[in-house]
Amino acid sequence: MEYYRLIMKRISSLKQNPRPFGYRKLSDSDNKYRIRIGDYRVIYSIKDDILTVEVIKIDHRSSIYQ
Repeated sequence: MEYYRLIMKRISSLKQNPRPFGYRKLSDSDNKYRIRIGDYRVIYSIKDDILTVEVIKIDHRSSIYQ
């Protein structure tokens, strides 16, 4: 439950800053990024022209990229 709250807080903060400290652009895509939250990763895309952040996947780091 602790990770759930932290993940939701970090996702919510993407509204204010979609490129927070520690974010990384994924090499296989033009607009997919990831943020680390402990052992979990959030994969998301950013559409700057309409100010949209779309969360694509949330999973443990051992299986997020599969």
